[in-house]
Amino acid sequence: MARIYAMEGHDQVNQILDILHDEEKIFGVTIVRGIAGFGKDRKIHTSSLLALSLELPLIIEFYDEPVKVEKAIQTLKSRLDLKHIVSWPATAHTDPAT
Repeated sequence: MARIYAMEGHDQVNQILDILHDEEKIFGVTIVRGIAGFGKDRKIHTSSLLALSLELPLIIEFYDEPVKVEKAIQTLKSRLDLKHIVSWPATAHTDPAT
């Protein structure tokens, strides 16, 4: 399981999705848009009506076999300036018939 923290409005999101989908053939990817957040710069990004931001936080989460996840992370890091990637082992609880 891996998670990339990014900001909306940066074209990296489409590049990340293309790499994970087209090149690395990752099994599952989800992009979640946050309603508020801040990072190292401590600047708060929010979706409030008074301070509508086009730079909301995004979480790009993906999973597959550990070897494929690690390869995808290395590909992303070598091609894009991604600073916030975390990963951890996970167990998929799926029906063996699917």
